[in-house]
Amino acid sequence: MFLNLLFYTFGAVLVGAALGVVFSRNPVHAIMFLVLAFFNSAVLWLLLEAEFLAIALVLVYVGAVMVLFLFVVMMLDVNVEQVREGFARYMPVGLLVAFIMVVELGQVIWVRSWGISTLTTAPPLPEDYSNTKALGKVLYTEHVYAFELASVILLLAIVAAITLTMRKRPNLKQQDIAAQVAVRREDRVRLVSMPAEKKE
Repeated sequence: MFLNLLFYTFGAVLVGAALGVVFSRNPVHAIMFLVLAFFNSAVLWLLLEAEFLAIALVLVYVGAVMVLFLFVVMMLDVNVEQVREGFARYMPVGLLVAFIMVVELGQVIWVRSWGISTLTTAPPLPEDYSNTKALGKVLYTEHVYAFELASVILLLAIVAAITLTMRKRPNLKQQDIAAQVAVRREDRVRLVSMPAEKKE
């Protein structure tokens, strides 16, 4: 009973955070809501006894990816009004996706209301079971190529984010090392000769 209460509590907060991501007017606030959604997802993973996935979700997404998103949004200086100009153009597609999701959720609730068992309760795990060991065994044997491909894609995303932040802008001050090394004293210091003044 207590686990069900925790599940519904964190699930409700997760849904609220997801709605905050969608309806937030400020991009920075949307990212903060997404961080909250990731934290609640990690708690749900903990309730499912998947501790490694919960910690990985917090460390990788909240600690790295979302901080990167935050810096990119702050450095790109996103024009919110310009982004909202094309909102009406994508409205039909958004409504179609929302309708499909509502239909799918309705089917799940309808099946549960009839008492049809769609999921069986997982058997209790032995005390010496380690989900980290089991996940690593599957990840580095059966799915090693997909894992390496995902790491390369993440590296490309990091390089792309750095490239976007370092683009040329009108008010961006860049350091020219060659001009600093080639500077002369005459270019920086100017001696002015003026007559001495006596105090009256």
